[in-house]
This record gives sequence, C-alpha cells and structure tokens, in this order.
Amino acid sequence: MSGRDLFCQPRRIRRGAALTLVFAGVLAAGAATGAFDFDHGGRGPAPDAARTAPRHDAVQQAAAAALADGTSPMEAAERAVSRSGDRWAAVYSEGEYEEFQEALDGEYTGVGLWARREADGRIEVTRVQSGSPAAEAGIRKGDRLRSVDGEKVDGRPVTEVVSLLRGDAHDAPAGTSVRLGLERGTHTWSRTLRRARLSTDSVTVRRLPGDVLVIRIAAFTKGSGDAVRTAVRQAPAGAGIVLDLRGNSGGLVTEAVTTASAFLDGGLVATYDSDGEQRALHADAGGDTTRPLVALVDGGTMSAAEMLTGALQDRGRAVVVGSRTFGKGSVQMPTRLPDGSVAELTVGHYRTPSGHSVDGRGITPDLEAGRQPLQRAESILGGLGDAS
Repeated sequence: MSGRDLFCQPRRIRRGAALTLVFAGVLAAGAATGAFDFDHGGRGPAPDAARTAPRHDAVQQAAAAALADGTSPMEAAERAVSRSGDRWAAVYSEGEYEEFQEALDGEYTGVGLWARREADGRIEVTRVQSGSPAAEAGIRKGDRLRSVDGEKVDGRPVTEVVSLLRGDAHDAPAGTSVRLGLERGTHTWSRTLRRARLSTDSVTVRRLPGDVLVIRIAAFTKGSGDAVRTAVRQAPAGAGIVLDLRGNSGGLVTEAVTTASAFLDGGLVATYDSDGEQRALHADAGGDTTRPLVALVDGGTMSAAEMLTGALQDRGRAVVVGSRTFGKGSVQMPTRLPDGSVAELTVGHYRTPSGHSVDGRGITPDLEAGRQPLQRAESILGGLGDAS
C-alpha cells in the first residue's frame, strides 16, 4: 500500500473501499446545503431505481430481521452487503459515519501522524503534522512505528494502525493518551502522547524557484476549494502552477467543483446519472484560464480528484503528468439502518466532460513521469510558460 493520507478515511470500510473517500458517499454535505438537486434525501443519485432499490431493500430487511431476533443489525447488513458483490459497498456504525462526516468538515481526532506499510511489513511515518502531539513529541518523517499501546503493528494494514492511534475500539476522545513504540535507525524509544482535535490541513501551498507555485490538495475537505482559489488569485504574476493531486483519495464533490472553478471560466466539470437522466456539474465563471497549469497525479489519485483531473484534461486546461490514476468513478447511496448504522451501495457512475468513464480505467496522463515527477512537472510548466 502506498503512503496515502489516511487521516479522514472512514474507519470501517469493506475490502477495497478502505482506499478511498467514496465519490457520492461525500455528496451528502453538498446536497444538504442545497448545492445539488439529488434525490434520496440528498445522498447520491440512483440512475436505475428498479435495479438498485432491491439491493438496498435486502440490506434493510436483513438488518430489521436481526433487530427483531435480538442480534446485531450491523453485522446482518455486513453479510448482506458481502453477498451483493459490490466492490465499494460499505457498512459504518453510527459513530463511524458521524466521524467520517466530521473529517470531511476538515477536522479529526488523533496525534498527527500519517503512515504507510513498507514491502517488509514495517510501518513508516510519512508525515507529521505541524503543531500536533506527534510533532511536539519529536517524531519525524521516516521514523518507524513499532507498537501502539503495547500492540505490535508490523504487518498490519495501515487502516488498522490508524484505528489504534485514534483509539477507535474505545471511542477515545481528544485528551486520552496513547503510548507509541518508535524506532529511528538503531535507536528505539517509547513516548506517550495525548490525542487532540486537529485540522486536516488538506491544502498546502509552496513557492519554488523560477516562479512555480505548487498547490497540493491531500483531500477535498470543507473549504479546500476556496483555499485553492485564494492561492491562485494571490499567485505572483506570471507564475505557473503545479496542482499536486498525488495520493488524493477524494472528498467533497462540491470542493472539487470549486477547485475546478479556480482554473475554468464556467463550463462542464462532469456528468452523472440520476433516475435514468443525465445531470451535470458545472464550474463557476471567472476562473484563471491563462496561467500555465500542470496537474500531477499517481495511482493514489482517486474519486473526486479523478473527476477534477478529467475535467482539466478534457477541457484542455492542464497538462496531466504522472502515472495512471486509480479508477474510482462510482457513486454510492447510503441507507440508514434500525440501529443507526449506515450501509452504502453503488448506484451509478460519473463521466468526464468528453464522456469518458473513469471507473475501473483511471485517467491516463498526457505525459508519464518517472522517479522525479515534481521535477518533470516543473520542466513541462517551464515549456508552457515559454509557449505562452
């Protein structure tokens, strides 16, 4: 598994869905504020009700039967979802689902660590958030995480390690302690940290030599689109932009559309199906359409990030550099179960402005990049500036 930022991933997700913030699973926040005209309580479209409703009915019926029998509706729903054959289906407890939504609002409870599992099964720290408990404890990128509260983490999925750090099993709030076993070179030590309520800091901006601005979006959380638009407006005259979407597993579609609006003067961003009818998402007018732009992607670019990439590529606004994206273009709709848990099933797919389906295919970059993709992006951006 690559070093993807997992701070705002749902806690309990079935199979491959642990890799992503589902595309329409996060449409709810936009629909709840009237940003989208979606049916089903504003939680994603159902392009073929006759085909999708029975599957949701089966999950609800299984959960209701379990409740009547005195067994767990959530476990019954998980079994029903497993039988559906839906790769992206997911079942969340009520608390997990609420935390998922809170994470999309740009906050999470944790210690400020991002991690990945290496080929040998060891867990390596890939990022430490500034000002977080981990940063204050002196933990650095490249350190090895050996244990969490006495439990060894080598060989475990990163999602499980994140769950231990956040204290999911005990619904640990901010202020609770967690003891980490760490290693740096030949030095090993332990440190007790207190969990805190932290901002996701999903958008970071830095300026490189040669009038190049790098805008990195880790995930589309609340406010990220406006942060990108502000960065573009404040960029020095003549500066080109690298929009770094590597490892971006998706997020709020409203924010991805707002980000597109920073670079487009209105027009189509994506289409999707709803009740058998094609609908569309459009950018706002007034974006910067002249500044040189390179979108940097990789196999961890997913979902809403792929939607944005496809719009910029199809509209001829950006040169896409990197490697083929993940290929997550499906749409999920949630169903609330009797015990408050939530089940999600796939009900449709979205397409880029040129009508290309992303699901299972991904987006092929205009130019492949090897070991130094950012340097490659800078070089291409320089050429675009010369051409303009």
